[in-house]
Amino acid sequence: MKDRTLFENTETAFVLKSDSELERAYFLFKMISSQPLVKIGTAATNFALKANLPVEGLIRSTVFDHFCGGVNEEDCLHVIDNLYAKGVSSVLDYSVEGKETEEQFDNAVKKILKIVQFCDERDAMPIVVFKPTGFGRFKLYQKITEGKQLTDAEKEEWNRIVERFKSICEFAKEKDVEVLIDAEESWMQDAADELVEEMMRLYNKDKAIVYNTLQCYRWDRLDYLKSLHQRANSEGFKIGMKIVRGAYMEKERNRAEELGYKSPICENKNATDEIFDNTLTYILNNLSDISIFIGTHNEESSYLAMELMETYSIDKNDNNVWFGQLYGMSDHISFNLASQGYNVAKYIPFGPVKDVMPYLIRRAEENTSVAGQTNRELELLKTERKRRKI
Repeated sequence: MKDRTLFENTETAFVLKSDSELERAYFLFKMISSQPLVKIGTAATNFALKANLPVEGLIRSTVFDHFCGGVNEEDCLHVIDNLYAKGVSSVLDYSVEGKETEEQFDNAVKKILKIVQFCDERDAMPIVVFKPTGFGRFKLYQKITEGKQLTDAEKEEWNRIVERFKSICEFAKEKDVEVLIDAEESWMQDAADELVEEMMRLYNKDKAIVYNTLQCYRWDRLDYLKSLHQRANSEGFKIGMKIVRGAYMEKERNRAEELGYKSPICENKNATDEIFDNTLTYILNNLSDISIFIGTHNEESSYLAMELMETYSIDKNDNNVWFGQLYGMSDHISFNLASQGYNVAKYIPFGPVKDVMPYLIRRAEENTSVAGQTNRELELLKTERKRRKI
């Protein structure tokens, strides 16, 4: 049994935070812990940005700088270097959402290619990430997932999406950079899964370069992984898989209820935790075929992963196993794992303040809805303030 006090070490957890940054973090999580305040703050921020009020400086110095690395790649360099000095790698996440035009999709590809080049030049950045809908229209993924016939124009549009995926995966393979492809809503996900699987066939022959994402709040995901594993074994390619609990729960449940189909989401948190931990166990037991990126802020799942690695004699720094948390959250997990020699990466969102706001608002709303998450952050920040006698 692993020592269960590792994540209590706040000195290691907040080693990079100055006293003023610690105070800012405490203030932010205090605000986020109040659902009414989050609702009011979200509405006020949206209004101020739409009305072009001069609030970007205020946003930048508070919530943006806590949860984001900067407005562009170069802006993030000091964050990346500071993290790496403590053994934590970085995954730059271009967090601009809701784009719809071919020009915007092509620009997103250029942005990701630039990040791959960035990764190639820096040991601190071994991994790149993108969303399927960063490269193509949501509605097109949805139409394919629903099995509907595409028009000739839509077929050409889909071919362009495939080429965008290929251009990233090919360049990443050439530079030996791993590619994490995010999961999105269930009603477009089958099309994305099939496309990512095709990329694995092409680029994961020797080792996992391309990673798909399993959202374990979906009750069908472990079965999907097992069937993918069979295909990979029979066709001779490796699987890369990021596992997370999931990010669209309310939306998923509401849509299922409105349209009268069975919800793809587990009935409660315990069921989600069980699928996450079972999926984690399955992958670590099949590490010669499947590489894993464990995206979790859950302490119990992190301890379980450490125990399983010990049980299966997996080296702490085996490149087939990575832990990941979001920048600005769960530093007690990230920095304490890194101090023990595990592979750890922080997801670092970046982009223009105005464009990244939908991401930040979602983060704040998720924090208020995850029972215990914000309270745990506050408890640890309090402990560290006391230790430093602030």
